[in-house]
Amino acid sequence: MGFVISKSDNSLFIFRHRNDVAYLLLYVDDIVLVTSSDLLRERIISHLRTGFPMTDLGPLNFFLGIAVTRTPSYLFLSQQKYAQEILERAGALQYSTFTRPNIVYAVQQVCLFMHDPREAHYDALKRILRYIQGSINHGLYLYPSSSSQSITYTGANWGGCPDTRLVDLRRQPTLSKSSAEAEYRGVANVVAEACLLRNLLLELHCPLRKATVVYCDNVSSIYLSHNPVQHQRTKHIEMDIHFVREKVALGHVRVLHVPSRYQFADIFTKGLPRQLFLEFRSNLSVRPPPAKTAGV
Repeated sequence: MGFVISKSDNSLFIFRHRNDVAYLLLYVDDIVLVTSSDLLRERIISHLRTGFPMTDLGPLNFFLGIAVTRTPSYLFLSQQKYAQEILERAGALQYSTFTRPNIVYAVQQVCLFMHDPREAHYDALKRILRYIQGSINHGLYLYPSSSSQSITYTGANWGGCPDTRLVDLRRQPTLSKSSAEAEYRGVANVVAEACLLRNLLLELHCPLRKATVVYCDNVSSIYLSHNPVQHQRTKHIEMDIHFVREKVALGHVRVLHVPSRYQFADIFTKGLPRQLFLEFRSNLSVRPPPAKTAGV
C-alpha cells in the first residue's frame, strides 16, 4: 500500500504521497489510524478490508487501556478504569505511569523491593494506592503547540538514595563518582531520548527546525557539555557519554541552566514538598478531566 516501517518504532507505519499523509500504529490486532483527510482514511480502510476482516470503531476513544477524550483544543488521556482495577488487585502500577508520570519516582522505589518486600515497603505501596484512589480521575492532557522546538529537563539526585546512592529518571547501570558526573550522565540520557524523538518526527514529516533545549540545574555538567578539555576531575567519565558535545557543536542541542526551583525533572528523581509536587504535577499537564456541562 506504500507504507514504510518507522526506524524509530517498528509498530509504526508511515504513508506519504504528495499531500496525503497517514500514520498507522499497530499492536497485535488493534490499529490506530491517523490520516490527513477523510477520503484517504476511507481508502486505506477499504483496502485493508480486502485482506482481512476488520471493524471500524470510529474516532479514537479507547486504546490499550487508555481512554481518550478529544476536543478541538486538546486530547485528554485517562487510565481511570485501569487504576480502579489496580486498586482491586494492588499491582501493575508501572503501566499507569503513562498517563500519571507524577508517580514515576514513588513506583520506581517500591518496585526495587518487589521480590523481597518488608513492612515498610507495603506501607509505601498502600500510600501510593491511597493517592491513586484520591486522584483516580486525573489524566494527561496533550495540547497542540505552534512551537517547532522541543524543551527537556534533566536532573539526578546523586547520593540522595540510601539504597542505590543514585537516583535518576532512567536508572543508571554504574555508580557515579561525583554529582557533576551523575548530572552529566542525566544530560546524556535525555539527549539520546531527544535524538530519538527528533528522528521520529523527521520520519513523520514534521521535522524540528530548532535545536532541542536541555535544561539542567547543575552548572558543572553544563560546562562539560560545551568544553572539550578533559581535566583531572572528569577523566574517568566514559567517552560514550561525550556524544553530548558533538550534538551541541552540531547545533542539534543547547544545554542551559535552570534554577532548581523550576527543575521539573525533580518530580522523577526525589520526594518533594506537597506544594512543589502539586505545582510540578500541573506542569506535567496531569489534571482532573474537564468539568461536564449540566445535563450531559
